[in-house]
Amino acid sequence: MMVSSPFGGGRAPGGLPRLPTPPTGWPIGSYATYGEAQQAVDFLAESEFAVGDVTIVGVDLMLVERVIGRLTWGRVLGTGAVSGAWFGLFAGLLLGLFVNQGFALQVLTGVVLGVLSGLMFAAIGYSMSRGRRRDFSSASQLVAGRYDVLCQPRSAEQGRELLAKLALKPPPANP
Repeated sequence: MMVSSPFGGGRAPGGLPRLPTPPTGWPIGSYATYGEAQQAVDFLAESEFAVGDVTIVGVDLMLVERVIGRLTWGRVLGTGAVSGAWFGLFAGLLLGLFVNQGFALQVLTGVVLGVLSGLMFAAIGYSMSRGRRRDFSSASQLVAGRYDVLCQPRSAEQGRELLAKLALKPPPANP
């Protein structure tokens, strides 16, 4: 008798686990940036290595929040108007498709109402938090201290040998 998981268990199409699982494999390379790790895997692929056995793992994860600028009424209202205009455009297009009269008028009405509602919601939200917290705008990014390339044991030694050849190649000349 076989018992199945309510989540389906096993693997999803493409061989990926259905539920979050720790990575497996042996380390065959370690890199300071994701770009370097990606370049290493690209090199393995170009060398006709079984890259389906490879995983890039970010180690020592950090959430980095880069401050973009100070929030002002102008910036808040401008952002609210733009996001409202996009939503209004979408709503106006949908309305215009289903109403047989005045397609352009339906779209224009949607954009105008979207801008007004975007302005209203942005103003209310900003006025409620003004001066108390987050008087700046920022962008968050998840980064790692290093990126390890792991490989399943059956082909790890071959992967190490190929990456050692990559490390010996001279860096490309920048014009």
